[in-house]
Amino acid sequence: MLSPPELPRACAQPEACGETLRTIALGEHTVNYLLRRARRRTIGLSIDHRGLRVGAPNGASLHEVEASILQHREWIRRKLDEWQARPHPEPLRIVDGVQIPLLGNPITVRLAIGARRCVWNPQTPERALTLCLHSPAEAPLQLEKALRERAGALFVERLGHYASRLGVALPRLSLSSARTRWGSCSLRSGIRLNWRLIHFPLPVIDYVAVHELAHLREMNHSARFWSIVAQVYPDYPNARQALQLGATHCPHW
Repeated sequence: MLSPPELPRACAQPEACGETLRTIALGEHTVNYLLRRARRRTIGLSIDHRGLRVGAPNGASLHEVEASILQHREWIRRKLDEWQARPHPEPLRIVDGVQIPLLGNPITVRLAIGARRCVWNPQTPERALTLCLHSPAEAPLQLEKALRERAGALFVERLGHYASRLGVALPRLSLSSARTRWGSCSLRSGIRLNWRLIHFPLPVIDYVAVHELAHLREMNHSARFWSIVAQVYPDYPNARQALQLGATHCPHW
């Protein structure tokens, strides 16, 4: 059974792990797509800036998968054209005084010459993060390192808070750098959360944490899955929408 094509959702974009890159002819055009098999009942289509992605049940044949793609060829072409027409944001330049969001609020990044370290200054009027560097060229790497450390500590705390409420064991956490996927869950390897979630307000981070933890009980996006999410995070639709809207403004460098 085929579910209606899903519009791209920032919180549900997979990474390369567990996916297969394939091609299919849609009329005169050859289209690449990423096929991901999972424990699900239906075939779902989504499109992001990387192209077409297909989620299929483990037992679905390749013929069934590609028949679904062909059935929605016009929708796929239209959405691919829309993505290609979108303006690409300029990478953020990490210079002294640049502002970035941290938990939804702006902080100022200061650059200083010195031994490599970062200094958080939350009490200053501008809520600054000072990066001590050997050279300004090190700023992007050191900023990411500082934010990753902050994200890792916060995510462990939030996962622990909600794991107990969902009745699941605290899973192993790893951080990802995916451009469009905010989280993933595996019964074998644990939960991966995108470190760039640290830019979003805490309610959004909590939503992603609950979303992935709920997969430890229901490894799909069925009605039962969403009811599990709602048990501990009833306001998840608003947080999900905030994540989708904020994804286009998430800084990259």
